[in-house]
Amino acid sequence: MQNRGTLIGNLCTASPAGDGIPNLMALNAEVELANRNGGLRRLPIADFITGYRQTACRSDEIAVALIVPKLRKARSDFLKLGARSYLVISIAMVAGVIAVEGALIAQARLAVGACSAVPQRLTRLEAALVGHPVFDAVELVDEAHLAGLTPIDDIRASADYRRAAAFAMVRELLENLAEAPGRRAA
Repeated sequence: MQNRGTLIGNLCTASPAGDGIPNLMALNAEVELANRNGGLRRLPIADFITGYRQTACRSDEIAVALIVPKLRKARSDFLKLGARSYLVISIAMVAGVIAVEGALIAQARLAVGACSAVPQRLTRLEAALVGHPVFDAVELVDEAHLAGLTPIDDIRASADYRRAAAFAMVRELLENLAEAPGRRAA
């Protein structure tokens, strides 16, 4: 119960540095909301988080479930950069899920957190990866794929450092996914 509550709480807080959010985005998860009249609605995580610490949850709703669809032949990874190895607000984080058919990427989902007001999917990079060999994926990453990120300067890191870290972490994540067919997603 605590883990389930913590993940929903992390999502509903809508912090740009919430560790669970990029993972849920990469998993293509949806949040299910219930209202006091018994009505239910589902929203993709990217649509649920509307801004810095803002969600699409209405005043008469509560988050009751997370729905994570299964992606066949998928592998996943998560990387976090912080000042310490645990219990720390992230400087940058990256989550990714890829489905591989043979040696080719059939589907890619990549999300970056702590580098914008809301975590973001890298949809242009995802599209660029499809159909390419998994072992060549890292070579396709270009800084332009992360152009939509709007990191801030704060006590933990500068915007430039966050942007450079996110770029390096996306590349590392793709290297990890190429080497680790044993990692399974959802």
